[in-house]
Amino acid sequence: MNGPIPARWEPFLLSVLRIVTAFLYIAHGTQELVGYPAAEPRPGVPLVSLLGLASGLEIIGGTLLLVGLFARPIAFLLSGEMAVAYFMGHARQGFWPLVNQGEPAVLFCFVWLYLAAAGAGAWSLDAWWGRRGGSRSR
Repeated sequence: MNGPIPARWEPFLLSVLRIVTAFLYIAHGTQELVGYPAAEPRPGVPLVSLLGLASGLEIIGGTLLLVGLFARPIAFLLSGEMAVAYFMGHARQGFWPLVNQGEPAVLFCFVWLYLAAAGAGAWSLDAWWGRRGGSRSR
């Protein structure tokens, strides 16, 4: 043990990171698309729009990541979506993510990029498939 958390917990904590982040990501997508959950009532966006497409990616991709199915390619796709969202919607308002309100986009982008490399973790459909003899792993 080289730290406070044993290394054998890594695949499980990776799954927890994926599950919690995907849950929050889905909530962003549903808030944009249908206005729920929101602190105050707000209309959703049209499905056939750039924000509607992004919301659909967040809901569908987030759900796939929540269960850990096709995690690597989905996480890579969503990382790119968040990079585009940051540069199209936030970076023009200033350099610092704290100032331009782009912190969630940056964090989602890099968590998804990490998961694209690391995989979904032990508690995922990808790992279950791998244990059953499929080609996907972690």
